[in-house]
Amino acid sequence: MGWIIAILVGALIGWLASKIMGTDSQQGAIANILVGIVGSALGSWLFGTVLGIGSAGAAGGFSLAGLTFGVLGAVVLIFILKLLGIFK
Repeated sequence: MGWIIAILVGALIGWLASKIMGTDSQQGAIANILVGIVGSALGSWLFGTVLGIGSAGAAGGFSLAGLTFGVLGAVVLIFILKLLGIFK
């Protein structure tokens, strides 16, 4: 059940990040899921571990702050992918 929730939340986060970064027309459902899941991990690491913002970690469960940090992490990931030329 946890994998299904991770896929659904990853799809939502990836879709929101692609809308923010203007790459929605280039990304399909699979790319949104992958960007959302990897971006959430990146956001949790960046905001939780590096910056020390307590509510960014996954240990707190599902929260609006966690969703926000996940979207921000996915935006950072898309920005990096744009720099590498994967997204235009």
